[in-house]
Amino acid sequence: MSQQVKALYTGKTLTTGGGDGGSGRSDDGHLDVRFTVPDTAGSGTNPELMPAAGWSGCFVGAMGLAARTMNIAIPADTAVDAESDLCRADDAYFLQARLNVSLPGLDHEVAQALANAAHQTCPYSKATRGNIDVVINVV
Repeated sequence: MSQQVKALYTGKTLTTGGGDGGSGRSDDGHLDVRFTVPDTAGSGTNPELMPAAGWSGCFVGAMGLAARTMNIAIPADTAVDAESDLCRADDAYFLQARLNVSLPGLDHEVAQALANAAHQTCPYSKATRGNIDVVINVV
């Protein structure tokens, strides 16, 4: 028996011009960015920052769900510092990432369990699993 999929939200963006001088805008106007190449003086952001911001936000939400399931109060000042690297080896480009998870006041083992649970359920983590190297650090 096939499970019916229900889309809970659809994010729509239009990007023109690519990563050097291009721009991306959501259909609702909430996201409107100009793209530049990493480490240049341009007045915009580089595309590698976008998945880092989305992933960290989604990961905090996934930790909140895990905390409710585990009957743990998640600290109000919970934070995820996401680092997304654009890499090159043998003329091929690829990404790698680190998620530095801060759960102040929680025992390290409990915090690690929450981060591990979130990494199993976060849609960004699922999408990248097996595709890029990811390190989860509980700090």
